[in-house]
Amino acid sequence: MTQTPLEALLAQRHSVRAYRPDPVPAADVAAILTAARRAPSGGNLQPGHFLALTGAPFAALKASLAEGIAVNRPPVAEYDYFPDPMPPQFKARQRAAGAALYAALGIAHRDVPGRRAQFARNYDFFDAPVGLVVTIERDMGKGCWMDLGMALMALWLAAEARGLASTGIGALAHYGDLVHAALDLPADRMVVCGIALGHADADAPVNATRTDRAAFEEFAELRGFDA
Repeated sequence: MTQTPLEALLAQRHSVRAYRPDPVPAADVAAILTAARRAPSGGNLQPGHFLALTGAPFAALKASLAEGIAVNRPPVAEYDYFPDPMPPQFKARQRAAGAALYAALGIAHRDVPGRRAQFARNYDFFDAPVGLVVTIERDMGKGCWMDLGMALMALWLAAEARGLASTGIGALAHYGDLVHAALDLPADRMVVCGIALGHADADAPVNATRTDRAAFEEFAELRGFDA
């Protein structure tokens, strides 16, 4: 079966963790964010906010994060990203994704310093020329997080359609207080994640990493269909 253009975009999209320094025009960033806002939204509340950074403001944020990491500042997370404890089937997927990433980088399983250094790259947005900080109003209900997730997916596909690469940075929420201080964010906004945006470095081994998706039977079922 021939893929639709949307299906092709979904198939080719992947997390990119090494970028070229080429700048991204403001018009492209604005167009991508505008497309993201077209995502479905219950009651048309359109929750969430996107702050796009480049140049000096972006460098200042990354410097603040680097300073916090250098002094082993304890993480301050306002929400749980993963279940605790992690069910076995999800833990297996998480381990497989990590193994693929570190194998591409040549980092051994027991190389704890190497793994920590790679994780710290999250806070440098993997050298992307543009960083997005995603926030949501603190008093939003759980359904509004679903709405924001749909907007994020629309954002990633819009970026892909323009030939740009991206990756989500959930780790940014670990230092939401630092992000708040560095960017002088309104008190009613919670830091959800960051996004690295730019042109992929095709020569970087890390960008060869791909993760498998669950078999259809694991996540879906069809009832009442003739064929």
